[in-house]
Amino acid sequence: MKRLAIIGAGAWGTALAVVAERAGTTATLWARDPDVVDAINQRHENPRYLPGVTLDRAITATAHLGRAFETSDAALLAVPAQSLRAVLERLRDRIPDGLPVLHCAKGIEIRSLAMMSQIGLQVLPGSPFAVLSGPSFSAEVARDLPSAVVIASDDVSLAERFTSALGSARFRPYLSRDCVGVEIGGAVKNVLAIACGIVVGRGLGDNARAALITRGLAEMVRFGVAQGAEAETFRGLSGLGDMVLSCTAGQSRNYSLGLALGRGQSVDAALAIRRVLVEGMATASAVVELADRSGVEMPICTAVDAILHRGASIDATTNRLLRRPYRSE
Repeated sequence: MKRLAIIGAGAWGTALAVVAERAGTTATLWARDPDVVDAINQRHENPRYLPGVTLDRAITATAHLGRAFETSDAALLAVPAQSLRAVLERLRDRIPDGLPVLHCAKGIEIRSLAMMSQIGLQVLPGSPFAVLSGPSFSAEVARDLPSAVVIASDDVSLAERFTSALGSARFRPYLSRDCVGVEIGGAVKNVLAIACGIVVGRGLGDNARAALITRGLAEMVRFGVAQGAEAETFRGLSGLGDMVLSCTAGQSRNYSLGLALGRGQSVDAALAIRRVLVEGMATASAVVELADRSGVEMPICTAVDAILHRGASIDATTNRLLRRPYRSE
């Protein structure tokens, strides 16, 4: 894998292009917006999504899907979770049959309750796939600060090839076979990060946040095992690691949304001032519906969904959680 097509030139896609270049791999970014393409090709920056980062001249961008795949050995899919299906359907006739793909978005599709790799299998059944997740803020990755992620695939050799294409001294991928667990960890942590932001914004204290992270991890494990994941996966980078990052750092879009809600802003007002997508909004509903179908109890995620989508009172919802019957850990 010496040449990668990266579909999606947002913050994460652009950061992955930087990662690839540092690993000695050529990257071509695809973006829908011609202004983003021009900024990358002419000024070697992406000020809309990744301000303050100078891109290597070897990183190029195109608005033409077909050109992104002309000489590529693999594709990285870095579009938002709720947009992935539509983008892949556009790719169907352009992506070479059998081209490996790496799913880099975190979420669960709201209309189908499918994970990203499941969407990929449905639309591009001939493409072998792997999944990338873990604690990785785009800005820090692009600035070459140390990060560790996990790349999962049923095909270990494919995961190893993606690791070689992206890995460097400051970007360290670990390997896993548990694609389901890695994807669920990356999706559910977004919902729990909103919950943690609400706790902090409401002034409920560090004790409450620690309890929420711990019990949220228990929800994640129950939910993941019910979908066929391995419990051990959630003690790793894509579970606990990503939760700790997203539930404690102001850079997290999901955490910052929860923080605004906890401080009294309405959902609409909190979203209106944000130019970036908050994946946990849609994922909350998808997780709760899939949990209901699976017979899995997820009180924290259910509470977040009620606050986001059904106008539930934060204080009343918090009180209901705290009054739940005592039980064994």
